[in-house]
Amino acid sequence: MPRRPVARPPTWSAPWSGGCRCPPPLTRAAERVNGGFGRLGGLTVRGRCLLAGGAATAACAIVLDERDLLRIGIFVVLLPLLSLVLAARARRAVRAVRSLVPERVPVGSDVEVTVALRGGPLFGALRVADTVPDAAGPSPAAPPRFTVHRLPARDGVRIGYPLRPVLRGSHRIGPLVIRATDPLNLAEFSRESGETDRLLVLPAVVALRGLPAALGTGAGTPGAAVAHQGHGSPDVLVRQYRSGDDLRRVHWRSTARHDELMVRLEERPWRGTITVLLDRRDNAHRGRGPGSSLEFAVSLTASICAHLIGRGEPVMLVTEDGTAPTGPGATRLDPMLDALAALRPSARPGLGGPPLAAGGDLIAVLGAVEPGQLEGLLARRPDGGHAVLLDVAGWDPAGRSAAPDPAAPAAALRRAGWHVAVATAGTAPDRVWDQLTSGATPDSTRSGASSP
Repeated sequence: MPRRPVARPPTWSAPWSGGCRCPPPLTRAAERVNGGFGRLGGLTVRGRCLLAGGAATAACAIVLDERDLLRIGIFVVLLPLLSLVLAARARRAVRAVRSLVPERVPVGSDVEVTVALRGGPLFGALRVADTVPDAAGPSPAAPPRFTVHRLPARDGVRIGYPLRPVLRGSHRIGPLVIRATDPLNLAEFSRESGETDRLLVLPAVVALRGLPAALGTGAGTPGAAVAHQGHGSPDVLVRQYRSGDDLRRVHWRSTARHDELMVRLEERPWRGTITVLLDRRDNAHRGRGPGSSLEFAVSLTASICAHLIGRGEPVMLVTEDGTAPTGPGATRLDPMLDALAALRPSARPGLGGPPLAAGGDLIAVLGAVEPGQLEGLLARRPDGGHAVLLDVAGWDPAGRSAAPDPAAPAAALRRAGWHVAVATAGTAPDRVWDQLTSGATPDSTRSGASSP
């Protein structure tokens, strides 16, 4: 009995396939694209759906022997693959350069950030987003996010946005995240472009007036005038009268000549360095962010340094452990402000350390002082000085952690010969400085302690 021929499905050979019965090499092309683009990770949901629909259409066309339907399926498959190529090309071709004007600003000042994009032309769009910390003060009305549709090959595009920092520190701006898409939004690639830039935000500096009594003349250090005076007739040096100077030292001849009060300095032209100490201990401060007691202490310290240097006084900035954040011998204002901008709290528990302000005056800005911690400071500076004590309880209205009363350490410092002012939350730094220069005791001290 003769065998019946086995029925076979109709076959069709594509014109470019050379008579091969297998389907066109779409699968191998997709695999190559998969390997080059991370398993088609650059396709959007729309692109993936279109690719899957095109592949299914092509497969059905082969089974049904429908040439027109196969052409449509191939076109639909190639469309997202072409979009992948265009988006990847745009991502790799774009270059970005960022500039900050200025790069060093006080808290609350305006900064203009400009980003220059080059590398066009574009076949789709670029979605550009810059990485900016909240402390650098991005504006809600002008966030650092942009969409670029045209990128001239010669001139490029410049985009910008404003910043107004709300917290001191060294803030890192960047990197820039660029997302390249095709015109149909079938593919999207993102990459980080450009280097990060540093925005240095300085602490707020408040204008101060006057000086505490005997500060900056060497008179506040026992034996300073004797050690630096000659054996012959004293040198007659004069300067303008400052609030707190002894009226018995007024030089009347110079006063009549300059038509303003002048005081006499009966010593050689030597001036002891004024040491400004900042207590940055973490357990000595309360509050968070710009409204913390540490930020107030840093701002007051910066204002004191700027005020003293502006009056021609030699100043050295140290922290509670006796180290100079600006390095040894730095007496200029700019390095001090830069060091205060980058200052971070310390984990030291007490105020002990090496001797302070040998041969000069001392101004200490102190946080909360626990019982037993003041002895370490007095041992480092037995000759007295000037101190600002922070009543840190006002910076922690919720009372999350107990804060010691500043009245007891203030009274102990006054008994040891110190001039003391107590700063409370809400008091401006210039008001605190006025208390220190006048020697008055603020009424807002919690225990109502008065100067002895």
